[in-house]
Amino acid sequence: MRLARRLDHIEPFYVMECAKAAAEIAASPACDPAAGGEPMIFLNIGEPDFSAPPRVQQAAERAIREGCTQYTQATGLPALREKISQWYRSRFGLEIPARRIVVTAGASAALQLACLALFEAGDEVLMPDPSYPCNRHFVAAADAVARLVPAAPAQRYQLDAQSVRGAWTRATRGVLLASPSNPTGTSIDPSEMRHIVEWVREQGGVTVVDEIYLGLSYDDAFGHSALAMTGWRLGWLVLPEALVAPVERLAQNLFICASSVAQHAAMACFDPESIAEYERRRAEFRARRDRVVPALQALGLTVPVTPDGAFYAYADCSAHSPSSWDFCFDMMRRAHVALTPGRDFGRHDPERWLRLSFASSMPQLDEALRRLQRELGRR
Repeated sequence: MRLARRLDHIEPFYVMECAKAAAEIAASPACDPAAGGEPMIFLNIGEPDFSAPPRVQQAAERAIREGCTQYTQATGLPALREKISQWYRSRFGLEIPARRIVVTAGASAALQLACLALFEAGDEVLMPDPSYPCNRHFVAAADAVARLVPAAPAQRYQLDAQSVRGAWTRATRGVLLASPSNPTGTSIDPSEMRHIVEWVREQGGVTVVDEIYLGLSYDDAFGHSALAMTGWRLGWLVLPEALVAPVERLAQNLFICASSVAQHAAMACFDPESIAEYERRRAEFRARRDRVVPALQALGLTVPVTPDGAFYAYADCSAHSPSSWDFCFDMMRRAHVALTPGRDFGRHDPERWLRLSFASSMPQLDEALRRLQRELGRR
């Protein structure tokens, strides 16, 4: 069978390959407590141990009971779009009309729609290296080229206006950024973001920003409650007026609409009780970060930049192994701790780096750190 050539530019999602390997080991006797084994601890995927807040769960149940399961508009429930608009006003002091907000089937669908609307064959899109792998593949799926620009720890693993100017070519159509970033948990300073956007606009280009972790920050400059609901597959786009109709046309054909039950449930995210719960969880993630990062440093897994958001630590494992892939699989087999090697996140020295998610509970994190200390002491 002849496959489309665009697949040549879609690499495996290595974090999921590692997850499959971890699941196989987790199902073996070595991880069976009844057989004297240690259960696998999964720190490889950013999957919070929290479920949706109670009011959100209740809203989902009510939507199902009341039969609110029909298709919605491709742009989302008008009431939900209005809730999101009000959230921007109350949380960030921004006036974003509901008509500029498009509800999507997760942040992935949002970025896919943006890339399909803005990029085409021959376009080049600048992205930092390291960055989330799926983002460059959204670019590739639009037949454009993701150009990874090395971003050092001194840059907080982010592009700045100077690096964008230096990498820009006649083929460049725009930049795709993420703040806070996966895998590094670092954010772009608002003033630097403004410089990037203004310069790119002067070139006739576009700036796309992945804000899936918007609000999940531990710095006062960024800190607001994040509406984290993984697995519900719900996100949104904030668009310029001129892009709303084209993106709606794409969404109608590619997705029809986001899950109607998830949309009805999501309106409860903005209730005061839910916001208070999200804020409590943000404080818990910060406590986990403050426990994990110093512990990794003490183990020789250096974290050059303390994450200011999301729930990831990006650590240098070169003191223990020249290959983060081998190191992660070694820890998976011996310590029964699943980590993510750097291969997914870019091409600039990826074997030096690994990503650890501190989205798991504090007891799980403490046990994982104890096991890593034990196994590293034996090397």
